[in-house]
Amino acid sequence: MADPLTRQDLVPIPEEKLVFRLPAQFTDPAIERRHRKERLAGALRLFGRFGFEEGVAGHITARDPEFPDHFWVNPFGMSFKHVKVSDLLLVNHDGDVVQGRHRVNRAAFAIHSAVHAARPDVVGAAHSHSVYGKALSATPQRLEPLTQDACAFYEDHGCYEEYSGVANDPEEGRRIAAALGPYKAVILRNHGLLTGAGSVDAAAYWFITMERSAQAQLAAKASGPTLQIPHEEARSTYEQVGFDLAGWFQFQPLFDQISRTDPDLFD
Repeated sequence: MADPLTRQDLVPIPEEKLVFRLPAQFTDPAIERRHRKERLAGALRLFGRFGFEEGVAGHITARDPEFPDHFWVNPFGMSFKHVKVSDLLLVNHDGDVVQGRHRVNRAAFAIHSAVHAARPDVVGAAHSHSVYGKALSATPQRLEPLTQDACAFYEDHGCYEEYSGVANDPEEGRRIAAALGPYKAVILRNHGLLTGAGSVDAAAYWFITMERSAQAQLAAKASGPTLQIPHEEARSTYEQVGFDLAGWFQFQPLFDQISRTDPDLFD
């Protein structure tokens, strides 16, 4: 069908009339809880789609909006690809499941309870044993400003150097939280990546793009000498792409995609 257009139609549309999504604001904690759980289930499905699973390892959490000393997390032993909203567990900071039908991954409790306790600003936190995160963590490297995307982590990620086995000990979790410090991410040496943010959306996106940035860095270094973005440009780029709302916004197309292809996640 023809779609005619005349020069008279070529009038600039005021910016305030153009669509630009922003995070929803809530007054009812029950509605906000449902929203966070939907985002959490969607993030888990995306992690499954991106191949971030390694057996039963990996977890994403969402702080409860009404009971901030509790968090929602994926069930132990369930594939990321299958998680529904109704499957999520509510866990307290003693590691007890208070809502749900499954057991909780003890490492998820040890790490995430410490992160949520140390960082009241962190609503969402994500960790998995993704291939390139593991590979980067097995080298002395941190993430370098080799690409624009990597600049989101420029001077904004820590490193936990003390690998001591599966992180089942709450004390180990507190050390990991200390290594995360004020940053959005931490490399867990010989283990993988962990991200945290003011929303589940941003935490999930930071993990996805950090994993891809690790892949790009390893590929670039395997190809030969690399060229880092200079400090001033890296810092300027960080200020453009590294803030929490930017992470939230970049997650939205991914959530739209998984919502359409996997509508059962809302069950």
